[in-house]
Amino acid sequence: MKKLITLLTVAAVAVSAYAQTTINGQARQSAREEIAANRFLCGSNHLDYDNYPATQKLTPAPKGYEPYLMNHYGRHGSRWLIRKGEYTNAINTMKKAGEQGKLTAKGKETLQKLEQFYPTTVNRLGDLTTVGERQHHGIGRRMVENFPEIFKKKGVSIDAKSTVVIRCILSMEAECEEMAAANPTARFHNDVSEAFQYYLNASWPKSLGESSRKGDDIRRDIRQRYTHPERLSSVLFNDAQWVRDSIDAADFMRQLFYIANNMQSHDTDIELLSLYTSDELYDLWRIKNVDWYLSYAHAPQTDGVMAFSQSALLRDIINVGDTARQTQAVLRFGHEVCVLPLACLLELGSCGARVENIDALDQVWRNYDIFPMACNVQLIFYRPKKNKSGDILVKALLNEREMSLPVKAVTGPYVKWSDLRKFYIDKLNGFKDE
Repeated sequence: MKKLITLLTVAAVAVSAYAQTTINGQARQSAREEIAANRFLCGSNHLDYDNYPATQKLTPAPKGYEPYLMNHYGRHGSRWLIRKGEYTNAINTMKKAGEQGKLTAKGKETLQKLEQFYPTTVNRLGDLTTVGERQHHGIGRRMVENFPEIFKKKGVSIDAKSTVVIRCILSMEAECEEMAAANPTARFHNDVSEAFQYYLNASWPKSLGESSRKGDDIRRDIRQRYTHPERLSSVLFNDAQWVRDSIDAADFMRQLFYIANNMQSHDTDIELLSLYTSDELYDLWRIKNVDWYLSYAHAPQTDGVMAFSQSALLRDIINVGDTARQTQAVLRFGHEVCVLPLACLLELGSCGARVENIDALDQVWRNYDIFPMACNVQLIFYRPKKNKSGDILVKALLNEREMSLPVKAVTGPYVKWSDLRKFYIDKLNGFKDE
């Protein structure tokens, strides 16, 4: 099994014509350079979908083919932070400093911003924001524009399911509103139930949780080596000895960073990322990049088994691909902890890349490419027009960007469904959860 997954991973990297080394066909900058140019990227899974570079122009359908099936999984849009402590830990540290006269003028200004924003979080932890709603309206509108043969077809069936989390349900509704506006004849079936959780937000098998923890030593080492709080502390606090004696400056730096990069989830004038230098943002992002990679892509000595947490989801996607006969859309809404391993399991572009030198991870694998807020995987199925004979073709979009798939392409990003289906079935059947 280990040999099989290793070979599949190598294949994914080898065929990555649309991999992370390019954007819209152009050679891209390093992650350090990209974050310096667009600070929002340091947000990792908090990145506003609309703060990512513009989506690419899609390759036209092969001659004689038309799209007939949208097979989709998407994450909810931007949200408030989930836990109260994610706000209050940093605020309490700064209040403590203020009470003891240890804040600089910039520190007082920063605390004032935090205390101004904090009341908006009361009873809203984890909720979808207006930014998140807007992201999904845009995605829904572009789905219609990109694939009118599906979404504007008279009486088209649109089956949309969500996890039981409110922000996911509202994200689903936002996209469906755009589709309904574009096609009043569309027939919607929206459903939310615990019955779908086993594939929309699967619980991890015990062995996968154990595999994830194999990276704990690496995480601790990375956090220590990539966190340099001295400069920021001198900007916010006026007593270096007090900082050393009274707070954990490294933890505080990361806590404040977490709030700062989530501000892009809100329509607010409050801005905190400028407290950090570009190099600090890059280093703090690298900590999260490694953490997500080890947790959901490749923990040490696991040969990529983390991605198999989404086996049930992939089997559902395959089943829909096998059984769809009429023009339709099947939409699923959930979380980034599903999109990330799903993209790795599908081997979209370089998502499934195996990296041995963790310090060089961002040369190949950048989390903000995969799971910004409202991230989504779209598998679009094509058939010959006018009931002519021919193979069913598929292409994959990750966040509305064409990605290579781990089988030989017929043309451009298009592959045969029969080839892709066999590849995934063989891969799923080869995995044994022990």
